Amino acid sequence: MKKQVTITAKTIDEAIAKAVEELGAPDASDIEYTVIEEPKKGLFGIGATPAVIEATYQKNGVALALEFLTRLTKDMGLNVTMTVRDGSNGDKVIAIDGDHAGVLIGHHGDTLDALQYLSNLAANKKSEGEKREYVKITIDVENYRAKREETLRALARRMAHRVLRYKKSVMLEPMNPYERRIIHSEIQTIDGVSTNSIGSEDNRKVVIFLDEKSAAAHRTPAEEEAAEILRDFGEELY
Repeated sequence: MKKQVTITAKTIDEAIAKAVEELGAPDASDIEYTVIEEPKKGLFGIGATPAVIEATYQKNGVALALEFLTRLTKDMGLNVTMTVRDGSNGDKVIAIDGDHAGVLIGHHGDTLDALQYLSNLAANKKSEGEKREYVKITIDVENYRAKREETLRALARRMAHRVLRYKKSVMLEPMNPYERRIIHSEIQTIDGVSTNSIGSEDNRKVVIFLDEKSAAAHRTPAEEEAAEILRDFGEELY
């Protein structure tokens, strides 16, 4: 969203300062301006003319996401603070903290994921003809993302050990793509087990199972014969 104003002031510096205020820009470095008319002092103050500039300010995606989140949390009556930092995947992380901010998380982060989706829409919505770089926004509330990741990694390790012990596959509850990637990543560090995702996009689940080498080592002769038959049909025993 681009805003444009024409400012008149005694000096160019004063005009720039006024433009920053009117446009709601964070700093003078965030606006672009063109000097329409240089100020002239005149003779003994007679014939003096002010400076005139034309200034524009285009909010970037992060600013638009912050604007959306600020309006939303204010409407909800939440007293929160927001900070922005660089993420690990080229994204921008907006961290939200404050009294009762936890209501923004929801069950297993469902509300947080919805909030993140809407924030990305707000950050990347463009007016006709507007050019602005795409930005990926990640929303975190009270360090929930890191806590949830550790919980999922612990779950993956626990379920992997169960699979190895009982030689039976385990299916986890439905998860979003981000959480499934964490499970897959953790299982890759554990010998003897593998993972796969099954189900529709909105209801995909991770299955943890014995990998072929480990499964073969624990098969009875009868199971090995059955596995050979299944392989002929392109299937797996586990």
